[in-house]
Amino acid sequence: MLKKSVKPGGGPSNGGLDNNEWAAVVNRQGVVCAVAYSGGKVDDQWLGSRAIAAEKANTANAFSLKDKAMATANLYAGAQPGGFLFGAAVGNPPSPEALYAGSPNTFGTAQDPMVGKPIGGTIVFGGGLALYDSNGITGALGVSGDSSCADHNVAWRVRHQLGLDRVPAGVSPNMKDAIIYDIGPDGKSPSGFGHPKCNGKEDQIAVDLGAGVSGNVVR
Repeated sequence: MLKKSVKPGGGPSNGGLDNNEWAAVVNRQGVVCAVAYSGGKVDDQWLGSRAIAAEKANTANAFSLKDKAMATANLYAGAQPGGFLFGAAVGNPPSPEALYAGSPNTFGTAQDPMVGKPIGGTIVFGGGLALYDSNGITGALGVSGDSSCADHNVAWRVRHQLGLDRVPAGVSPNMKDAIIYDIGPDGKSPSGFGHPKCNGKEDQIAVDLGAGVSGNVVR
């Protein structure tokens, strides 16, 4: 599913650099269930993004509830100086022992040393989404390896393919935990949950995909 969601794997463009990606899934307890990458080998995607993907999954799970989802993209504005979540990005440091245990040859496989462990970490930019089935929240997905805006688009596609996008509510109207592009030239987000635009066409693709909303829709 990850391969089908990125251009190098034969999928659609997500508007960023069209890189290969890392993905990680955590359960509701924040324990890593799976780690994967879309390329043919471990260094076909940014090596640093393995940890970020897992931390995004941890963050989306940690800030989402059974009845209300919070994407990592929705945390950006609140985590800036003066925001209601300022300091959140450093409030739950990841475990380096869990992230870098074992052999790098196993990274992204079923034997990835992160699997079965709580990783921690808080990421306040796009790429992390909570997972919902008919019973409520089951955990979260994190994607990393491109611009944060493109990562959000990829995560949105993967979650849909998994059938775990039954999001009950969120801070984004209609599209629930969609990325909100409402940060103005003054750097402020009228909604309080905005995310900056990236340099490509990520925002246009997000709107077309149903994964994002522009500022004039948010109240």
